[in-house]
Amino acid sequence: MKHVNIIPLLIAALAFLAVTASATDRYTEAMQKNIEIVYKGKSVEEIQAAVNAFERIGDAEKSKWEPFYYASYGNLMIALRVSDASTKDKHLDLALETLKKASAINPSESEIVALEGFVHMIRVTVDPASRGQQYSGLAMQTFGKAIGMNPENPRALALMAQMQYGTAQFFGSPTTEACGTLNKALEKFETYKSTNPLAPVWGKPMAEGMKAQCK
Repeated sequence: MKHVNIIPLLIAALAFLAVTASATDRYTEAMQKNIEIVYKGKSVEEIQAAVNAFERIGDAEKSKWEPFYYASYGNLMIALRVSDASTKDKHLDLALETLKKASAINPSESEIVALEGFVHMIRVTVDPASRGQQYSGLAMQTFGKAIGMNPENPRALALMAQMQYGTAQFFGSPTTEACGTLNKALEKFETYKSTNPLAPVWGKPMAEGMKAQCK
């Protein structure tokens, strides 16, 4: 029987694992750096640079949904910072466009669906009189879908609570349901933990800010 020296094979396997681990570390480091910017960036230009970086990362890492998710989130943050309606709509359109790419990679991810609902919710604010009925309903439907996919998702619950509260106020109805949803969201912000180091963590201050309305 021919003797096979397994040492070169082991060396090659270890080298491959080292290269793979290094590439993974570079990906995670690049993502975390730019996630910090879209969370804490103070200027549109700063956030736009991070969005551009996410899109480049997403084009290179074709099996990862997170780069396109955060590119979308960044565009949403820009939309919240600009006052011109057409510029808001432009960035909301870009947010949906990149979310579609994220969803194509991971269609079962509740965070992607919740963010889509957030985009619809902000679309209402551009022109509430003409868009309220269409986009409010679409946002509520999308948040409901996200919660159905993952009832533990605190962002989906917090955003749903906002929509429920606004709808109740508009119709002069009790806000009991909205406050109940908010309480669930606040609970989940404390207990829900993802195993994904790049999972979204935004939304808790927004939910805590709404808490005063439910006293």
